[in-house]
Amino acid sequence: MSWTGCVLCVCMLFAACGGSERGHTLVVSNPLNADRQELVSVPYSEFCTSFGVDSLFRVVDAATGMEVPYQLEMLGAEEPQHVLLQVSVPASGTITLAVDADAPTTALRPMAYARYVPERYDDFAWENDVVAFRMYGKALEGRPDDAQGLDLWSKRTTDLVIDKWYAHGDYHTDHGEGMDYYSVGQTLGAGDIAPFAEGDVVYSKHYRTYEVLDNGPLRTTFRLDYEPWQVAGKTVSVSKVYSLDAGSQLNKVAVTYTVDGGGALPVAIGVARRADQGTHIGEQHRGIFGYWEPEQGDHGITGVGVILDNGGFDGLETTPTQYLNLLTVPDGGTITYYNGGAWNKAGRFATAGDWFDYLEAFNKRQASPLMVNIN
Repeated sequence: MSWTGCVLCVCMLFAACGGSERGHTLVVSNPLNADRQELVSVPYSEFCTSFGVDSLFRVVDAATGMEVPYQLEMLGAEEPQHVLLQVSVPASGTITLAVDADAPTTALRPMAYARYVPERYDDFAWENDVVAFRMYGKALEGRPDDAQGLDLWSKRTTDLVIDKWYAHGDYHTDHGEGMDYYSVGQTLGAGDIAPFAEGDVVYSKHYRTYEVLDNGPLRTTFRLDYEPWQVAGKTVSVSKVYSLDAGSQLNKVAVTYTVDGGGALPVAIGVARRADQGTHIGEQHRGIFGYWEPEQGDHGITGVGVILDNGGFDGLETTPTQYLNLLTVPDGGTITYYNGGAWNKAGRFATAGDWFDYLEAFNKRQASPLMVNIN
């Protein structure tokens, strides 16, 4: 399984004389006719064995001598699991990377971050350099301002803003860096998921526990767990693992449902729908849904997208308040998909066509991942 800015297909080729010798290189190949800047992932143990390094090393582009940013991905373990490399690869081209045991000379600016926010009703918030999100926590339940799904924060700065915005509390006003004007309400918001039974969404309570598995600087990954609840007479529980990479408008989401007594579970991945409709595009057979909202006064326009990792949706239900992309999950099975959004005032997407093109290109990158060889 692969995704833009996440774990990519890795083919490890070792020299016959022994992988621990110095002099190996990393070759990254791009099968698509489009320039790409993404994260690629190499298993940590193979990387260290091949290049004779441990947790401190330097990666450079062999052609330019420029340092390549990297992160040791832990995935909640005590030892690193992967080396994440932020690479730029030309269309239908390759790059060659060299590794040595020196320390990097350039400090890496954090571009991905997540944290629990107890000072704001148990929010859990996360961001990268282009977008930010939050899930609502237990303390918000029962309040007049309670909401259900994924909230989307609109940014027009590459700086990390979560801590700053929560500190001043006035993040519903744009002070030059962006704002939170996205309305979730009693919907799944910007692409959250929930069971769908008897023609309706069956919401859980808000998340109950969290675990941060990695916290930047290039990728942040965390897990949210929910207490069991009743769905059509059965007890259901769910765990969601979110991962967000630098530069990506979309999260990767791995969702595992457990059904007491077994059986398949119909679910919906929802996107909040505005009264003025806006523009939506859906290729259900390919598992792609995009929505370009109507302009919200002076706040601007939000684009929201959902992409299923493998396969298509079973159908689309449209209600007055949301679009529901339907599918079925087996008991104990994990569904992986991508969700997120963009803001026209950030300068990257001016029209619905721009946003839908991004979703299409994102989907193509998942089907044709960058290839990494150790030679």
